[in-house]
Amino acid sequence: MGLKPLAVANHVSPALSTSGMTGPHALSALAALGQATRLSIFKLLMEREPSGLAAGAIAEAIGCQQNTLSVHLGILARAGLVIGTREGRSIVYRADVLGMRALIAFLVKDCCDGHPELCGFLGVEAKKSCGCDSTAKAGEAECGCGPSCCE
Repeated sequence: MGLKPLAVANHVSPALSTSGMTGPHALSALAALGQATRLSIFKLLMEREPSGLAAGAIAEAIGCQQNTLSVHLGILARAGLVIGTREGRSIVYRADVLGMRALIAFLVKDCCDGHPELCGFLGVEAKKSCGCDSTAKAGEAECGCGPSCCE
């Protein structure tokens, strides 16, 4: 039986369009992370992926009252950064890794004149000018295609 996100913690999070995250959604996520307690919560949940943590464990770990924590978790959930799932009698919170990936992609998609693969931000390496399949990094010229390859 698969786990389902709770409606209360996930129903208003930004839905990603086919073109990715929008400006307003990115602003919401950045604003949510712009507060020290919420940033601590998100970092803690990223550390605890994929198992997540119950609200009480989060509150204890960061030294936050549970009623205040509930507000912070709601803000993070609406920003698309946290997902809560019911497991028995507990609600376990996890970082929404896909939401964070979408935010990072939104922030770097136009870097390097629209070629973010040149900077390696998106985990995609730039294609080599010769088209070879060598694993040599740029500037190493270890592939044997010549001095202009892998530069």
